[in-house]
Amino acid sequence: MTQRQVTIGIDVGTTGTKLVALDVEQGLIGQVTMASDLISLQPGYAEADPMVWSDNIMSGLRQLITQTGLASTEVAGIAATGMVPAVLLLDDGGRPLRAAILQNDARAISEIDEVRDALASYDPLNITGSAVTQQSVGPTALWLARNEPEVWARTRHIVGSYDYALMSLGARPHVEDNWAIESGLFTLTGDRFEQSFEVAGIDHRIVPEVVRPGTVVGGLSREAAEETGLRPGTPLVVGGADHVLSAFAAGVQNPGDCLVKLGGAGDILAASAAPVVDARVYLDAHPVPGLWLPNGCMATSGSLIRWIQGLLGGIALPELDDQADQRDPAQVLCLPYFLGEKSPLHDPQLRGVFAGLHLGVTGADLYRAVLEGIAFGFKHHVEVFDSMGMKITRALVTNGGSRSRFWKQIHADVLNVPLFPVIDHPGASLAAAEIAAIGIGLLPDWDSIQRFLELGDPVMPRQDNVDLYAQAYDDWRALGETTTPISHNISERTQSL
Repeated sequence: MTQRQVTIGIDVGTTGTKLVALDVEQGLIGQVTMASDLISLQPGYAEADPMVWSDNIMSGLRQLITQTGLASTEVAGIAATGMVPAVLLLDDGGRPLRAAILQNDARAISEIDEVRDALASYDPLNITGSAVTQQSVGPTALWLARNEPEVWARTRHIVGSYDYALMSLGARPHVEDNWAIESGLFTLTGDRFEQSFEVAGIDHRIVPEVVRPGTVVGGLSREAAEETGLRPGTPLVVGGADHVLSAFAAGVQNPGDCLVKLGGAGDILAASAAPVVDARVYLDAHPVPGLWLPNGCMATSGSLIRWIQGLLGGIALPELDDQADQRDPAQVLCLPYFLGEKSPLHDPQLRGVFAGLHLGVTGADLYRAVLEGIAFGFKHHVEVFDSMGMKITRALVTNGGSRSRFWKQIHADVLNVPLFPVIDHPGASLAAAEIAAIGIGLLPDWDSIQRFLELGDPVMPRQDNVDLYAQAYDDWRALGETTTPISHNISERTQSL
């Protein structure tokens, strides 16, 4: 019997750690998920216990080996992905000194302003590809030095979530390319942004080498091998940021491709041949050398749908789809800013709006308006991409909302491009396993992931609705501009109560 050649992908997420096993001949052969919790001890804090991550990884590896019946010699490599840019402080033995501070943590408010002001004359957006925000590592480091000086003094390495995942298995200290880009500490050419290190008071020595996806950064330690039953020295390969790898696994590999992720929030990532920078969206490096991934994240998507579903009495979503499909398009407009808005507006004080209400409006109209409003939000991003010289010619769709044929049709009509559903898409963990296989030579090149990708029949735009939605989108944008001052007034008034 021929021995299988299998790689394992690990995804360190906010609510769980997911592990998958990929047979390079057969495809996905197993997956397990281990739960973890977000820690928020004070308002605005977002942390996680890295020891829970490492325990989950060890336990998940054992379960995955049992589930698949793999022999230790059949596991050829392991790669990791996860949230970015989380901040972990490690001692000289690679042990966490405190909980990880996650990318949506908002404690360093004054430090953000301080770092932004200090770097303003250097134009950090164009140098690093990222503006100074709550995701920047510099302000977080400054907060730690001021508020936890004993911990800061013992820090020997600053790394990210998936960097630590590999280090806990035996990898040498490192940070992955996109952690470096999103940290605001490095230039787009990979050099250290000296002024950012200086302003944040970060010693160069505690930020380790920056490495690209597919790089082997060590082998499985003897201790980890004994705990998991795997082979000591099994190659450990750099994966990448979770949202970047989700796009890679979904087939976003050519300029003009984009991925629409219909999760709790709404993500859109588009492939570019150059590192285009724009303050309205984010920028990441594509795993494929030479490609980039400008991207955006809307504050609400599936979370807003769950909200309207609750208001309408908890009717099942397929039934709501059927009801809404009987209503005319764009009769009611919805601004989906129920949690403020991230990209491309970056305005936490925005509020949700329904416009066009009358006594004939039904719950189905409101539900349809929510679906259309989210699709208009994605169109807003596509409009930004177009202004950056990026023409979107093909869209792929994943996550929970992709199961709705009705919502997919709305997106195809609003975006006016063919929309390809990705079938049974396990996300970033699969991409990590694929990159492990590429990094150790089991797969020949980056294009070889196409063998593990299955697309459904494209949802084609319907021209009548394309024209109607184009007019409605113009009204939707105008509605947003008109109501922004009112939203700000409401936000300020309610915050002062």
